[in-house]
Amino acid sequence: MAIVIPNTNFSLRFSLTYLKVLGLWPSVGISGWKKILFYTYSLFIFMLILGTYIAIQLVDLWQNWGNLSLMTSIAFVLCTNLVHCVKIFNLLVRRRRIEHIIDRNDYVLKNATGQQKVDIIRSCNRGTTLHLMTFLTLTTVTLIGFAVGPALESQNLQLPLQAWYPYDWSKSPAYELTYLHQICAIYAAACLNISKDMVVVSLLAQCRCRFKLVGCDLKTLCVDMSPGTMQRMSQAHDLMVQARLNKCIREHQDILDSLNELQRCFSEPTFAQFTVSLVIICFTAFQLTKQIGNFVRMASIATYLLNMMEQIFIYCYEGNELAVESENVARSAYEWPWYTCSVRVHRSTLILMTRCGRTAKLTAGGFTSLSLDSFMRILKASYTFFTVLRQVSE
Repeated sequence: MAIVIPNTNFSLRFSLTYLKVLGLWPSVGISGWKKILFYTYSLFIFMLILGTYIAIQLVDLWQNWGNLSLMTSIAFVLCTNLVHCVKIFNLLVRRRRIEHIIDRNDYVLKNATGQQKVDIIRSCNRGTTLHLMTFLTLTTVTLIGFAVGPALESQNLQLPLQAWYPYDWSKSPAYELTYLHQICAIYAAACLNISKDMVVVSLLAQCRCRFKLVGCDLKTLCVDMSPGTMQRMSQAHDLMVQARLNKCIREHQDILDSLNELQRCFSEPTFAQFTVSLVIICFTAFQLTKQIGNFVRMASIATYLLNMMEQIFIYCYEGNELAVESENVARSAYEWPWYTCSVRVHRSTLILMTRCGRTAKLTAGGFTSLSLDSFMRILKASYTFFTVLRQVSE
């Protein structure tokens, strides 16, 4: 049984494989005792890197209730982990539907021919890979800061992140083991979070790529034909154009169906992510103001803040680009000699243009669309809450 899950998109291949390794993406056709064993492993991994950590942070939050500084230092990671659980549950419940979207996109992109189409697919791959590498780099830098920060501080033994434990962790070897568990669990959970986000973002990018491929097909409907007398296509050529146009219309509708399924699968978790990210950015910025003079800690929290901003930016960026490419399909329909074809072809082209007039957009919970404008609104709202929090603390 192969560990790596094949896909034309590197980010999707990496993310699905990582989810599989951590027990969140079972192999196709798994059943019987293997299925039981796999989900037992999934539960063990979940408790190791998330479940126990959420429990001890909740206890610590309860014990420090009323201390605004300590509460925010606990909450900015706790909130991340809580929405993490929501996305894990969604992934497990809707896995088969998500698999269908992945397989359909992969089939279309894998069978695309022609240098221009290959270049479009490679460009899409480079874009999602850049998102993935940026996300991983920010996460790694943040974790390094969390890991070395306590060791460089002048105070006595401290853990990377504040949490309550039912034992005295300040004594050796409990301190070293607890320290190691925090670092490993946080990094594994962070990469898991990245993988889940990149699945959604990569699928959005692939749908955007498919829109570009449809536009490419529309522009080249008559590439190997030339009008006859009176600048009109022959009947044979007209039938060929109609067949090609019908194929473009079916592909366009298939992309819209995939996007509708993406909306149904990820709308609520994305809304939860946006809502919690708004709070996390606020809490993280507040914690950043409390670390003046502690360079390592300040740098790690600053990169964590950038990480949270990157997390919502990639959703909004790809959603925005998707809307742009869906509109470009209508423009592409003008860029071939449709005027040389029959009335029937004109009518089919007009239907496609009319449908493309409705921009393809994904929303978070039906409240806000995935766009750069939404990204800016989230940042503005976070800053507003941050200023209120500072005033309350002062």
